[in-house]
Amino acid sequence: MKRKDLNPSESDAVIRMAWHDRTSFDEIRERTGLSESDVIQHMRAQLKPSSFRLWRKRVSGRITKHRKRFKQRND
Repeated sequence: MKRKDLNPSESDAVIRMAWHDRTSFDEIRERTGLSESDVIQHMRAQLKPSSFRLWRKRVSGRITKHRKRFKQRND
């Protein structure tokens, strides 16, 4: 799916959901239609480079951002 153009309030919502630990990429896709790679591209475009690096480091280590991994871990 191509990244869709987001208005400022939608963009802010995507950024908030992406930073939130308990909101998985699957939930973001259900709410906005953006895939994980779309969210990463959006965050890269909207955040300062240092903030993007912090976010990527944080998200890369989070099982809760991926619903399947989180469910497997809790079963």
